[in-house]
Amino acid sequence: MKTLNKEMQAAITPSMAIQILKDGNKRFMNNLKANRNLLEQVNETSDGQHPFAVILSCIDSRTSAELIFDQGLGDVFSIRIAGNIVNEDILGSMEFACKVAGAKVIVVLGHSKCGAVKGACDHVEMGNLTALLSKIQPAVFDEKSIIDNRNSSNSDFVEKVEGDVGDVLVFLNDDFHAVGEHVRFDFAHLSRQQCRHCEKCREECGENSHGSSVARVF
Repeated sequence: MKTLNKEMQAAITPSMAIQILKDGNKRFMNNLKANRNLLEQVNETSDGQHPFAVILSCIDSRTSAELIFDQGLGDVFSIRIAGNIVNEDILGSMEFACKVAGAKVIVVLGHSKCGAVKGACDHVEMGNLTALLSKIQPAVFDEKSIIDNRNSSNSDFVEKVEGDVGDVLVFLNDDFHAVGEHVRFDFAHLSRQQCRHCEKCREECGENSHGSSVARVF
């Protein structure tokens, strides 16, 4: 597997970027890995990097994007934060990745059994975690279909809140103006698959013909 250079990155379209990630996830699901020389990639990326994707995921130890999508050094920007929430620092990181470094797709990777989501469902208040969980609270309050046991003891309630990764994408749509022409939100269902580690994944993506696209996996 070759290390990405500027020319290779430039040739990748948003659709191609999504397919590369889907292919990598398929390898992961089948306990396979692309043939890479990581030490060689260290040397080849020492003077610069040309990733094709930005992946926003949770800090959960089971959701390493590079492993789940079988990517090597220099392939993806990986942004990790509890609950895969978005703030100005993360927006700025995405803007750098797309406008400066040339990434072609943004992936929001959610997962099941998320401790941050459970904490938000239980209205936990604990130091700096309180402010972080407040960004998940809108998804908790917006879930109206379940009336009783609206807390982490109710797995159905937690799962419905976890599924609302769309809240993150609405936030991006409202506040990603600095990337402008690189992103358009026009979602189309792609596929449903079961990852073989503990996480359920469903993918949707939005693309345009002249810049980056945004995908969600949850």
